[in-house]
Amino acid sequence: MRQESTNRRISIKSSGAGSGSIGAESNAPGQGMLKGFTVPKSQFGQAALTPPPPWHFAGDAVGVEFWTDPDATAATLPRGLSPDPQSNGHAVMLFLDWQFTAQDDEYLEPARYQYREALVLVDAMYADVPVMWCPYIYVDNDAALARGWTQGFPKKTGSIFQTRSFVAPGPAAAPTAPGSRFGASLSAHGQRLAEACVTLRKPVEDGLSLLARPTVLLRYFPSLVAGCRDKPAVDELTMSVTDNLTVAGAWIGTGELNFPETNGEELHSLAPRRIESGFRYSLSFSTSDLKILEVRGP
Repeated sequence: MRQESTNRRISIKSSGAGSGSIGAESNAPGQGMLKGFTVPKSQFGQAALTPPPPWHFAGDAVGVEFWTDPDATAATLPRGLSPDPQSNGHAVMLFLDWQFTAQDDEYLEPARYQYREALVLVDAMYADVPVMWCPYIYVDNDAALARGWTQGFPKKTGSIFQTRSFVAPGPAAAPTAPGSRFGASLSAHGQRLAEACVTLRKPVEDGLSLLARPTVLLRYFPSLVAGCRDKPAVDELTMSVTDNLTVAGAWIGTGELNFPETNGEELHSLAPRRIESGFRYSLSFSTSDLKILEVRGP
């Protein structure tokens, strides 16, 4: 069927001397005034994947500290980071159960703003500053995905679970006590990527000691324009900024960790050679800023 010429037309309109923009002809009021911190931009801004910062997080973490092939961790580092000569090959695998809010009591919408996450962090150096680098991270929520990409976390979708602890005693309560065991797993695209088990031994006096290094990230957005695909739209080395970081109920013990080899993923290249410890803690913090270390974009 022939499409009528009176249908919606795409035209090139002038937007200034020597420049143009492609858009639909329209006289609709408010055009160009769409709202929202992230896409989709919309009339009221409520459709955006995530509200504007400051963002506030609270959650439970189960993790394993381990050592892997130093060449494997070094191979994940972007330009601007180098291996830490004192701890090359040292890494941490974290599984987190998060609750999020911004300024409008978003935590009252748990279906939208609760999520689970799994990530690996490896030791590195930025100039003479010891840092951690995040090569792989998975979440099960699109709002968390959008926030992560905004910061530079290379988030992908996955299925993450961990044993929860409850105050009411019982066989399934998993109390934070000597001998308690906590399991965790990560799957994506029908494949198991990581599985862990932590057995608690004793509390940690200074829980913040488990988070001693800042995390460095890569904000990278490629260009689809022909002839510009080797010139990313954004290429920035960043440092995650956290405010009011609090760690509570930290316990340390023994850990088990396995990265099964899978197709289409590379987490298994960091398979543990030696387990240092296992741990569990609760944490909270806020995010309202991002530190740009290097700008390498156009």
